[in-house]
Amino acid sequence: MPKKLWFLLIGMILNVTGNSFLWPFNTIYIHQYLGKSLSVAGLILMVNSLAGVFGNMLGGWLFDKLGGYKSILIGISITFLSITGLVINHSWAFYSCFFVTLGFGVGIVFPSMYAMVGAAWPEGGRKAFNAIYVAQNLGVAIGTALGGRVAAVNINYIFTANLLLYIVFFFVAVFGFRNIGVPKEVKAQTSVKKAESSRFSFTPSMKALLIVCCAYVLCWLVYVQWQTTIASEMQNLQIGLKKYSLLWTVNGALIVLAQPIVSSLIRKLSLSMRKQMLFGIGFFIASTILVSTADKFSMFMVGMMILTIGEMFVWPAVPTIANMLAPKERIGMYQGIVNSAATVGRMLGPVLGGALVDSFSMKILFIVLVIFLVISMLFSVLYERLAKKVVNAENQTFAS
Repeated sequence: MPKKLWFLLIGMILNVTGNSFLWPFNTIYIHQYLGKSLSVAGLILMVNSLAGVFGNMLGGWLFDKLGGYKSILIGISITFLSITGLVINHSWAFYSCFFVTLGFGVGIVFPSMYAMVGAAWPEGGRKAFNAIYVAQNLGVAIGTALGGRVAAVNINYIFTANLLLYIVFFFVAVFGFRNIGVPKEVKAQTSVKKAESSRFSFTPSMKALLIVCCAYVLCWLVYVQWQTTIASEMQNLQIGLKKYSLLWTVNGALIVLAQPIVSSLIRKLSLSMRKQMLFGIGFFIASTILVSTADKFSMFMVGMMILTIGEMFVWPAVPTIANMLAPKERIGMYQGIVNSAATVGRMLGPVLGGALVDSFSMKILFIVLVIFLVISMLFSVLYERLAKKVVNAENQTFAS
């Protein structure tokens, strides 16, 4: 890997470590400490994610216009101000307000970082996005491990811990990101102006991207239940916060340790992007079915490990697909769409899951989740058909 990519990896670790002090406990904090129902908790998480969608799209646009350095600093600044507000006052009214602006700021940062990965190591292909994915999950492992301990002492301290990590991230970005991808971004400026009229045209590559994003949304709808309804169900089963946070620590640690093995397996089997997606979704289905009968922590842990194997196939594949599909002057926009798809899944997941549990039961929720995953498999198959048209039209070789 080129040296400049290491700054991005360090920045991603700090960014996600800070966020991991907060996101696993949002539903628990809103439901148990602020006294709101699961439906209300799902609603505020939905609004947070909706703000993230706008942030994702703006972040991709800013990358194409201003470059990754400036767009990331704008996102970090908004995030920093939001977290500072949460530290000062996290009563319900202030929490809901600052939590929404936090989603917007974080949304700006992620597509720019993924786009910069592609610019920093264009010849890396899947390796570049596997690396940033591993860095992201190393942050999850560190953040949740520390976050569980902090929350056990006083859950309010998680806001301060998040703030401290973002201060460090800000300085890493200021001094480490300045020259990453600048030559390509500057060259892209003129291309952006020429292509302005066709920005939103449904080219074959855009259609393929939107199809794979549909599968991505449905996968995130399922995945986010572990942070919302499943988290609440574990509390109802008297499984404490420390054990719940341990699930995410294992999730991040397993990804860091096993991702090289999974990547090697994918290369040896010469898996196409479609097959890589289908493998991962299959593991998602197995995890969901297992957890639907879980009543002990050990079963949740096994379910999390199976889920983690699935995400090691799916999560790195989607931004890689976007990078391969994107015209050079639209890398930011395509990564913004991908991150928006993930954010839409995180947005709809909590409110849908909370409503199904409140109105019916956890069993009904799990049945619906399995149906969503089957549908996502169909989208993955359809994606490859469209991607092959892009190969024929543009002489690319990424589909299979």
